[in-house]
Amino acid sequence: MASTSPISLQLQRRRRELESGPRLETRFDRRLAKILVHATNVFCEKGYAAASMRDLSRASGVSLSNLYYYFESKEELLFLIQKDTFTTIVARLRERLDEIDDPAERIRAFILNHLEYFLANQKAMKVLSHEDEVLENGFGSEIAAIKREYYRICVELLDNYKHARGLEFSSRTAVLSLFGMMNWIYTWYNPRVDADARELARDMGDIFLQGIGATSGKESRKKKTAFSKRHHTLRLRKGV
Repeated sequence: MASTSPISLQLQRRRRELESGPRLETRFDRRLAKILVHATNVFCEKGYAAASMRDLSRASGVSLSNLYYYFESKEELLFLIQKDTFTTIVARLRERLDEIDDPAERIRAFILNHLEYFLANQKAMKVLSHEDEVLENGFGSEIAAIKREYYRICVELLDNYKHARGLEFSSRTAVLSLFGMMNWIYTWYNPRVDADARELARDMGDIFLQGIGATSGKESRKKKTAFSKRHHTLRLRKGV
């Protein structure tokens, strides 16, 4: 069941304000952002299961009683971290895609948007990767819906690219492979020796687009070979 804590009610009011027009950042926004940063650090260092509300209180400088006043549980904090991450990355992606028409460049924009955000927020990326299945009930359903939207955007980009280039490959396989390439970057990325997000996105885009093109070529050749064999068999049966 979705939470009805004070912070959840404030978030609902903020959504209504955003829908009705522009608004200025409030003290509530700044305080929430600060708590979420500290909570992300704690979950990253200790793991969600091992972290306690007392740990979160010490890290954020918010008293335990105030923390429980605003948040029903550490699950709600994890929910807010995930929701803030995914809604932000989807919103930024849509802004980028609105300015691009070329199907290949739209895929590259997707990769760049993903890498830019997560290289700037590597601890959040680790928490999302390791605590992916923790949330349940209303929390889990809401996050799952946002993640499905992100996945659908990527599938649509791949489908449009296939259509524009006349290629044949599994969009599902391609999308999940792309996420696999991008999501584990936090395990090896070192800013002292690795390129920045833009250069990495360019290289990953080259590898990915060339890869699905090569896969499509193999599928086309297989189909042509199979067709030729069937055609040859039919000619032999007819004695031609």
